[in-house]
Amino acid sequence: MQEIIRIEQLTKFYTIGQETIKALNGVELSIKKNEYVALMGPSGSGKSTIMNIIGCLDTPSSGSYHLNGPDVAKLSDNQLAEIRNKEIGFVFQTFNLLPRYTALENVALPLIYAGIPLNDRKLRAEKVLQMVGLGDRMHHKPNELSGGQRQRVAVARALINNPSIILADEPTGNLDTKTSYEIMALFQDIHDAGNTIIVVTHEEDIARHAHRIVRLRDGVIENDQTNAPQRLQK
Repeated sequence: MQEIIRIEQLTKFYTIGQETIKALNGVELSIKKNEYVALMGPSGSGKSTIMNIIGCLDTPSSGSYHLNGPDVAKLSDNQLAEIRNKEIGFVFQTFNLLPRYTALENVALPLIYAGIPLNDRKLRAEKVLQMVGLGDRMHHKPNELSGGQRQRVAVARALINNPSIILADEPTGNLDTKTSYEIMALFQDIHDAGNTIIVVTHEEDIARHAHRIVRLRDGVIENDQTNAPQRLQK
């Protein structure tokens, strides 16, 4: 299967005052198309740092990160912005929705940056909102939606550009147990449809839905193993 991510000898250092903190220390990681991977680890393990590098929100101190072929470090700022908009769909713990915009307008936002005409934006946003089960909530604003519905809007926005990767950072962190399972069932559907999913989580029960669990500790990969995922009943 086609390799979508290749990380080689990746290091990341932060300098805070007189102290140098090594967030990542020679990480090697390969992820193939249509894999469903959970990145796990305690606070300070490096999982957020590696997520930010995969998402082109941060750059490594050394080593290389290849996304769909090219070495990301050699790309210009404009090329990186284009990758973030077209190649990667982000889902955040805090939803990151604009409060004055409807669900439809929030989902269509990435298409504005991609230069898609208004009518096409509307049609595509409607289609993806129906796909995540929010066909009847398109014109509601975030404060008129439940936490689970808001996260579904965030997932729809992540899917709108048909990205290579869905990158989810603690996607159920602000949700109750029942709603968390609904969101994980949605990720299951998205993966079944052929998407590559990377979920960053510290929760074992969320990681169990992935097909592969990569555990980080102190900036290195401690364990990388396949997993028989917990399938959710519809």
